[in-house]
Amino acid sequence: MKKRYYAAFQLSFIVLITFLTVLGGIFYFYQGTIDPLIEASHIILLGLAITFIFIFFLIQWRIDNFIYTKVRELYQDLLPTGIVISEESLEKDVLSITENLQKFAKENKLEIQLLKDKENYRREFIGNLAHELKTPLFTVQGYILTLLEGGVKDKETLKRYLKKAANGVDRLSFIINDLDLITQFETGITTLNVERFDIVALIHEIFELFEIQAAKKEIKLICDFKKDQPIWVNGDKKRISQVITNLLVNSFKYGVENGTTEMEVSEYSETKVLVRVTDNGKGIEDYHLPRLFERFYRVEKTRNRNEGGSGLGLAIVKHIIEAHNEKVFVESTLNVGSEFSFTLPKSKGG
Repeated sequence: MKKRYYAAFQLSFIVLITFLTVLGGIFYFYQGTIDPLIEASHIILLGLAITFIFIFFLIQWRIDNFIYTKVRELYQDLLPTGIVISEESLEKDVLSITENLQKFAKENKLEIQLLKDKENYRREFIGNLAHELKTPLFTVQGYILTLLEGGVKDKETLKRYLKKAANGVDRLSFIINDLDLITQFETGITTLNVERFDIVALIHEIFELFEIQAAKKEIKLICDFKKDQPIWVNGDKKRISQVITNLLVNSFKYGVENGTTEMEVSEYSETKVLVRVTDNGKGIEDYHLPRLFERFYRVEKTRNRNEGGSGLGLAIVKHIIEAHNEKVFVESTLNVGSEFSFTLPKSKGG
């Protein structure tokens, strides 16, 4: 029943506010003050309450009468000649139609808002994609055009220009491959090669690969477990390796000099483990967190583009973990650090 009167309540409230605003404006225009209105506020409030009730019932009566009339006309058109429908039955149908119409309007309002959000996301995604592709494309185009115009004669310079053009091509290929991978996960084309493996050994292998990169960034890698203490899990080892790699790369981007990046594997439940990547870097503001796993979403757009990468690292992390039917989490505090984590199922006997 409440839904039946919702529209009338809203309209009555709007009419009353409009009336009160106009009345106050007129009074102020002629008197130069609204103090008399404030002094008589108790009387005015009583009058407003009575006015609101009157407007409410008037609007509700008009709505019910309109629907009632339309339903009656509809029945007269549809029913065979000579058949008369009772007023009680008609009233029940009117009430049912009113509630369904209000429900339909509410659902459509939510659907329209959802479509608007999707359209905004699509527009932003296309803009980001164009920007990501444009940068390396212009780089390649610039160096190749310079070479074609014959403006460079020195062999070392030629070699350097060709190398930079090749790097641009590699960047384009990297972006396209990552986009293709995400599309495969979203459409269910990519299948996982689930196996039993030691997550501790995998983390140590990846750490060894990142030692030089971490040293360049002056970031210390910390691993709180030893190789001889295996933790067995089930998953696609190659894909989980990609997840850990992407999270480490992301940690380095937001790292600070003489900072740390730490990995830990702990028990999440009786059947799952939690893999955590924690750093004491710059941290991320709260309003960014819900969108971190979107394609091409960057917290610091200019700085991160200069760092390289496809802008799809965290989106790939999300898709791989969700393909395992597991969860990925993020917690961050500005100027304190960030923690990304994900769950994996324990292997039996592990």
